[in-house]
This record gives sequence, structure tokens and C-alpha cells, in this order.
Amino acid sequence: MRKSPWILITCVVVGGLFGSLLGEILLAAFKPGVIQNVFTQSVSVGIDPPFKVGLWMLTISAGFTLKMNLLTFIGILLGVFVYKQI
Repeated sequence: MRKSPWILITCVVVGGLFGSLLGEILLAAFKPGVIQNVFTQSVSVGIDPPFKVGLWMLTISAGFTLKMNLLTFIGILLGVFVYKQI
């Protein structure tokens, strides 16, 4: 059976979301310290502020920001691992 690339994308996105959620839970649950900083310090990559085109009667804005921390990356790797197992 051939694996669909959509299944890979779904596994990676769900893994990343799970890792980000776990990072936010760690941020709220534990007091600030070295371990919390290692797992929850994030890097934001993207277009900030969003790209804007102002026309006479319409304003269009487009942008994205990808915020990743160590747990997000681990979640993505787990998503790829799950994809390889199915």
C-alpha cells in the first residue's frame, strides 16, 4: 500500500501541535528555571508585521509566523515516526 503525502503532513502538523501544547503546559505548570527555559524558549520565523496592500476600498494583508520550541520539534519527529510505523 502506498502512503499518501497528506498523511505525512497530518502526522507532522498534529505532532507539532501536540509538542507546542505540551510546551505551554510546562510553561504554566513549572516555576521558571533552566529546564523550563530549555523546553519552552521558542524561535519565531515568519513575516511580522504582515504584508499589507492598501487599495482604495480594500485592504489585503497576508503573513505567517512559525513559532517553534524544542518540544514542538520533538512532536514533529514523533509525527514522522508514527507515519513510518503506519
